[in-house]
Amino acid sequence: MKKMKTLVVALLLVFGAFSSANAQKMAHIDTQALIEAMPETRAAQNELERIKKTYEAELISMGRELEAKLARYDAEAESKTEAENRRRVEEVQSAQQKIGEYRQNASMDLQKKEADLFTPLFEKARKAIEKVANDKGIQYVMDATPGSGLIVAKGEDLLPAVKRELGI
Repeated sequence: MKKMKTLVVALLLVFGAFSSANAQKMAHIDTQALIEAMPETRAAQNELERIKKTYEAELISMGRELEAKLARYDAEAESKTEAENRRRVEEVQSAQQKIGEYRQNASMDLQKKEADLFTPLFEKARKAIEKVANDKGIQYVMDATPGSGLIVAKGEDLLPAVKRELGI
């Protein structure tokens, strides 16, 4: 009986040592908070807002021009021929289509510009996270951004260390 007890204790010690030797060090970081804390983020957001306002101003201008044309055409409709009124309807439809295309192109351009501005920021953040994780011997880093799927974050929070790495 004593041998059995000793064997069980020895097995527990061996398995305990084996599992702790293979334990993976994990940490977490709120990447959204990190990106928001980076000074480059404000500049990128300001640039996007400036471009967005330019597009909006152009769309407003195009809309006003179309409204004025519609009002003029409506007022003159009775004094014009049917062929002239059809041509004007086609002209208005063409202008509406042009405005729709401009809106769509502006939206795609904004998305591309956002990717161009933020991709380097995400890459810089990723490299800093990797460096800090390597320096601390951490093998897995989970994203703790709210809504990212991480439910419990009791491991080490790398946000302060990564901010220091980036000089924030």
